[in-house]
Amino acid sequence: MSQRLARLLVFIANAAVLMLEILAGRMLAPVVGVTLQTFTGIVGVVLAGIAIGAWAGGRLADGHEPRTLLPIAFATGGALAIGSVPVVRVLGSSGLGGGTGAIVLLATLAFFLPSAVLSAIPPMVVTGQLGRARDATTRCHTTRAGTGTLVGGMSAAGTSGSLCGVFLTGFVLIGRVPTTPIVIGIGATLVVVGATLHLTTPTGRGDQVVAASVLAVVLSSLALASTGPCDEETTYFCAQVIDDPARPAGRLLVLDDQRHSYVDLDDPLHLEFSYAQIVGDLIDVIAPPTQPLRVVHIGGGGFTLARYLRATRPGSHNDVYELDPGLVGLAERELGLELGDDIVVHTGDARVQIREHPRADAELVIGDAFGGESVPWHLTTREFASAVQAVMRPGAIYALNLIDRPPLDFVRAEVATLRSTFTYVAIVAPADRIAGDDGGNFVVLASDAALPIAELLAANAARGDNDVAATGGAALDAFAADAAVLTDEFAPVDQLITGRS
Repeated sequence: MSQRLARLLVFIANAAVLMLEILAGRMLAPVVGVTLQTFTGIVGVVLAGIAIGAWAGGRLADGHEPRTLLPIAFATGGALAIGSVPVVRVLGSSGLGGGTGAIVLLATLAFFLPSAVLSAIPPMVVTGQLGRARDATTRCHTTRAGTGTLVGGMSAAGTSGSLCGVFLTGFVLIGRVPTTPIVIGIGATLVVVGATLHLTTPTGRGDQVVAASVLAVVLSSLALASTGPCDEETTYFCAQVIDDPARPAGRLLVLDDQRHSYVDLDDPLHLEFSYAQIVGDLIDVIAPPTQPLRVVHIGGGGFTLARYLRATRPGSHNDVYELDPGLVGLAERELGLELGDDIVVHTGDARVQIREHPRADAELVIGDAFGGESVPWHLTTREFASAVQAVMRPGAIYALNLIDRPPLDFVRAEVATLRSTFTYVAIVAPADRIAGDDGGNFVVLASDAALPIAELLAANAARGDNDVAATGGAALDAFAADAAVLTDEFAPVDQLITGRS
């Protein structure tokens, strides 16, 4: 085997491992959510597979001719890569939950073996090349390249494959192709490489290569037959739109494993979720009916509140900062969104995009961006709060929707963070959540002017919601007394929510 071919094989094997690692996050998200724990579990499992695979590949290459091992390794690695899809689908529907144990178990069952088998290929290739170099030295008493050059070249080829796999998957494929065809494509490519190696250098183990190829075909059929939960895979989410049997025009938007937004196609005034009702009451308090508002939305999702503002306050201007352009298209097709001069979408990360927003422009800023059940950490910090404050008019209000559960470490930290930037801060949520007896959505209000808490609670009561309470002033001092301020240097949001900070 020439060094050029050897480096190509190492390049392909390493590229496949890193592509699977990135795709693992997409595959696990609908089952266990998108959290730091999810990505930590995936990276840890894949690294364990790489370590054990490299060790095993070296041991096998010491006892067998590497050329006889490589076709089987490629074909088996390809079949196992394809098998990760039905494994995740079947086990994910069995109710594993979203805890750390479930994440590690699911990642291990789906991705450890393909990572290990593919990571056994580089030491097999290197061992074969070193043997070839020794033979050449014995015959000719010289060699064109030393051991260091050979090993260094193989390492460079493997790292280059990893880089290409990462960039190709993250920057090109995920935004254009659904996950399952990508995984099947990776697996099929590996099987073809294995079969080609066997045909060009017959090793007498063709039955094993054929068996792995047949397994890959069977697993591909299972992968295509096992329908995933996604109606549509956007760049960042597995999205579903679910009809509400109780309301013919009601539509629930589910992103990964979270109920994200609810819209009524016929009635934009209908606000289903409690946090949306609280923000709707806030809108009614700060602006009389038909009075236009200038509003900034951090996160679009189902565009429920933008549609509410359009219906209740014609002439309002909504600037919506939405990370995922695929969600915007989905909302237009299935959730009744009609863009116009009054609803303008800016696609991209809100942390970056808001820098371009006019200063002192907004009368209301609504924070409703989520990655799983947590607000993306960089949208929770003091630095981001200052960026939000800069686009607000004097007296404007920042209404941040977040999710937490007892002991409410994240809510307390976010309150402390907003209090480090704004003069007035309050929490509005059902009383049992504020008391720390239950988890769910909390709306945190912040402003440099006194907040209309009494008026807001009166509006809640008038709507028949007598369960909502608010905490501010001295009570909020006690609530957030020992909480750390979140900054760009330290914002462990996922750990605060899961109680592992």
